[in-house]
Amino acid sequence: MNPVKTGLEVFIQSPPKWLVGHRLGILCNPASVDSGFRHVRFLINDVLPGRITALFSPQHGFFSEKQDNMIESPHDVDPLLNVPVFSLYGKTRIPDRPMFEAIDTLIVDLQDVGTRVYTYATTLSYCLEAAHRMDKAVVVLDRPNPLGGTAVEGNCLSQNDASFVGRYPIPMRHGLTLGELALLINQHFGIHCRLHVIPMHGWRRSMLFCDTGLPWIAPSPNLPTVHTAMVYPGQVLWEGTNVSEGRGTTQPFEYFGAPYLNTGRFCKLVGDVAGIRLREIAFEPTSNKWQGTLCRGFQIHIVDATRYLPYETSLRMLQVVLKLHREDGFEWKKPPYEYEYRRLPIDLIIGDSLIRKRLENQENPANIAASWQKDLDGFKTLSKRFYLYA
Repeated sequence: MNPVKTGLEVFIQSPPKWLVGHRLGILCNPASVDSGFRHVRFLINDVLPGRITALFSPQHGFFSEKQDNMIESPHDVDPLLNVPVFSLYGKTRIPDRPMFEAIDTLIVDLQDVGTRVYTYATTLSYCLEAAHRMDKAVVVLDRPNPLGGTAVEGNCLSQNDASFVGRYPIPMRHGLTLGELALLINQHFGIHCRLHVIPMHGWRRSMLFCDTGLPWIAPSPNLPTVHTAMVYPGQVLWEGTNVSEGRGTTQPFEYFGAPYLNTGRFCKLVGDVAGIRLREIAFEPTSNKWQGTLCRGFQIHIVDATRYLPYETSLRMLQVVLKLHREDGFEWKKPPYEYEYRRLPIDLIIGDSLIRKRLENQENPANIAASWQKDLDGFKTLSKRFYLYA
């Protein structure tokens, strides 16, 4: 028996009586399944037959078939339920009136990854705003934060660097479930739509995903394993550089490297890193950066998740690459990135252009981390107001 029941499974056991008669939309993707791998749209159609009138898909498409950023999905029709599938990562990323005219309530069942740089929370925030404007209700079926709910890490987003990969001043690793994050966004940032969260049963903040007994279904194409999700809060930084983050390999984000990387000197400067081992590798991406070119780099192996700080670790490694190769190979990735055409992608990912400049100036990493501690402590205090789990 699984120790954790998702919000979806709780909802199916006892659908809220106020939903009877409502026309339902569902924002979902392939990870929106129960512990028996049954998809949300079929489960809800079984308990509320004929009430689903529209489906909605986030980035990567309804079947998570789109591999990379800024690859849009068109609207479609679900052949099994014969209802429209509206893409929220296509010509628009904000639900418009024709999309919401078909529904009374939007049900959201998405697996988040506990990291600010992930577009599903932004898509959810746009749905909350649209629901408020059009007097619709939103129901979030909660799921675990795969990184757990106790560790919070990194700088809070500067509003000057807000984008589709981060709208609100939250840290890189926020420690909230998607339901808790929805409550915080809706209340603290003044959206005030009619929001209902269906909590999980049995989840505790100390749990990593491997403790839940639930199956891991990739929430996006390049997060194939729980291990990938655990390194992602730091390794996503490489997306803002010409260092490969392992896209186009079998282990994206766990691998990183570049043709110019001097792995020996890198190891000496980085030294031992708490909670992980860096294993030297070589790889040739089949797509994306350095396609078909031999890259030298490393694979991250987590040996103690309780000691591993993914964001601070990857910031430190990025600073070492800057020190070694800024004049002989390293480059910041140029725009566009997630529909931003002027600002550097790394500034949007870090969420604060000043931190990028401090990395370039080789400022002591401990001083950089200390500079965001006050804001981080403030976020911790704020976020506890929206905790649903002890």
